[in-house]
Amino acid sequence: MSGKTIFITGASAGFGAASARMFAKEKGNRLILTARRTEPLLKLQEELAANAEVHIIPLDVSDREAVQGAIESLPERFRCIDILLNNAGLALGLEPAHQVDLDDWDTMVDTNIKGVMYCTRFVLPGMVDRNHGHIVNISSTAGAWPYPGGNVYGGTKAFVTQFSRNLRCDLLGTRVRVSCIQPGMAETEFSKVRFKGNDEQAAGVYRGTEPLTAEDIAETVHWITNQPPHVNVNTLELMSIDQAWGPFAIHREQK
Repeated sequence: MSGKTIFITGASAGFGAASARMFAKEKGNRLILTARRTEPLLKLQEELAANAEVHIIPLDVSDREAVQGAIESLPERFRCIDILLNNAGLALGLEPAHQVDLDDWDTMVDTNIKGVMYCTRFVLPGMVDRNHGHIVNISSTAGAWPYPGGNVYGGTKAFVTQFSRNLRCDLLGTRVRVSCIQPGMAETEFSKVRFKGNDEQAAGVYRGTEPLTAEDIAETVHWITNQPPHVNVNTLELMSIDQAWGPFAIHREQK
């Protein structure tokens, strides 16, 4: 078959949807799009159907049995996955650790860590057998640089970064590539999810700035996966020009 088969998690919006649109521009590509929300997947499938074969799967990546079943029951034309984009992930809340809702921590761990583990584990054997494939994991600058309220979210993204590095070690000697992208501030549904639908609070995150866009990340994913087969982009961090690292935080008693 010509073209590539690309499996994208969290494809209903943001980086995932933008990446699906980017890959659909290439003739012959086959897209497997997964997300928890069915309606946006159906709309995206309809939008892209003229340019690419699209198979959608309503899927919660934190459900190990569901992930295994979805991958094992793929239609024949979609079974040889060339690219796995582990994009599904979220942040919830900005409370300090001693005030956080533990359910939010559990949800972030289940999605951001377990989801990446499960999808990778069930896709990877086929790539190794074919000695071909590329896993692209979406981490975050939060996995390398702390900020108040980033506690478990940052920890989950640090896992994604380190997991990516260790996968490269495991796959040394094969032609399977692993890349990790660490975006900084990007305006998608991310902050709306973090603040549980509070549009005003979400908009405040980006006010007065020019943040990264979903399309910026999709362009990055596309570039990484279209390097020559002997080139592996290990880790790539990118930020808006309006974002950088701050000075050390120092608490001073008021006297």
